[in-house]
Amino acid sequence: MKKTLGIIMALMLVTGLVFAGGDKEASRSQEIYFLNFKPEIASVYDEVSKAYEAETGVRLKVVTAASGTYEQTLTSEIAKNDPPVIFQINGPVGLKNWIAYTADLKDTALYGILSDKSLAVTSGSGVYGIPYVVEGYGIIYNDAILRKYFALPGKAVSISSATEIKDFATLKAVVEDIQKNKAALGIGGAFASTSFAPGNDWRWQTHLPNQPLFYEFDAAKGNGSALEAGLAAKEVAFSYGSAFKNLFDLYLNNSITAPGLLANKSVDDSMAEFALGQVAFVQNGNWGAGQILGVQGNTVKNEDIKFLPLYFGVPGESQYGLNIGTENYFAINKTVSAAKQQAAIDFLTWLFSSETGKGFVIGKLGFIAPFNTFGPNEQPSDPLAKEIVRWLNAPGVTSVPWIFQAFPSNEFKTVFGSALLEYTQGSKTWAQVEDIFRSTWKAESLY
Repeated sequence: MKKTLGIIMALMLVTGLVFAGGDKEASRSQEIYFLNFKPEIASVYDEVSKAYEAETGVRLKVVTAASGTYEQTLTSEIAKNDPPVIFQINGPVGLKNWIAYTADLKDTALYGILSDKSLAVTSGSGVYGIPYVVEGYGIIYNDAILRKYFALPGKAVSISSATEIKDFATLKAVVEDIQKNKAALGIGGAFASTSFAPGNDWRWQTHLPNQPLFYEFDAAKGNGSALEAGLAAKEVAFSYGSAFKNLFDLYLNNSITAPGLLANKSVDDSMAEFALGQVAFVQNGNWGAGQILGVQGNTVKNEDIKFLPLYFGVPGESQYGLNIGTENYFAINKTVSAAKQQAAIDFLTWLFSSETGKGFVIGKLGFIAPFNTFGPNEQPSDPLAKEIVRWLNAPGVTSVPWIFQAFPSNEFKTVFGSALLEYTQGSKTWAQVEDIFRSTWKAESLY
């Protein structure tokens, strides 16, 4: 009897240990680690996390990489014992770097609600990146300042509205005259600071060269797309480098900040300058709406926040609108447990299909989300998102796709950004910058 009781107690002990281990694993699977790419909306994800836990009991742990440090943060975090389950890849090149970690999502509910399946990042028959937002960028302008400028009796241009700016020559004439009349307009400069603080040069080393390279790859695409031509390019001519210089110089020479001081300026600084009515223009995307509307002392009315396309002085440029696309693709870490992977997919599906989740997407994250769960009236209400939708539907205008997904590496962008800063500071000529662009592309394309 004693022997039988001993066996039963031993079995109970073993069983208890098994259940304890199972509880621990279940507990771990109830926390989702999400490595967020977008610092400008980090605080919103904190709200999302609380709402999701309140509805489901599952905790969402959100860690946000500092601006310009996502790849190195992901490299560090994914090597840890408790790595991110949800992370971001920036397109086909990003997939190449992270293919060892990305799960195939083609059979998931999240992929099932993606409106246009061609938007996903794929390889073979697998789906490894699902876009979660369509975005656009160009030159944001304060129409109140532009109207005040056009009312000046001695203005140097014949046009009377910002909507008449449809090429670089007109943009240049308006910008330079605004800079000349900045005191009369009560502003510090036409353009906001061209930020070059560490991690803050992405608008110039990534977004600005997108359009010159689009022109180059579009001419070489044959029967494919400009993006496919870019992905296949082992070398580039940078044949529209002088066009890039046109617009970049316009930013530098008509800025609120002297070129020698730009190395310490951040994106936040430039967005604050715009929000406070100190400048008429700033280059950025619709994701920056919160950085305008959320600034204390903001003087810009919603109805005065508008977009212009990037004009470089290229023939035929008036037919092109904003740069619209995405480099934001969710990926799921296939090296974590199946339970954690499913929990992550469940969260993302909730975010883009539940009423609570969609409320955050539309109202606070400000995403133009590419999922069939959103109706025609379920779009963000911020002024820049509305401008994206307006430009998408502008008759006779073609959006410029996001070619920078074909850039060979993050190192390429870093080296190019450093060369631009040195040009800004006068320690490199433009010819040297173009040489660095071409040689770094070639070197990075070897890997």
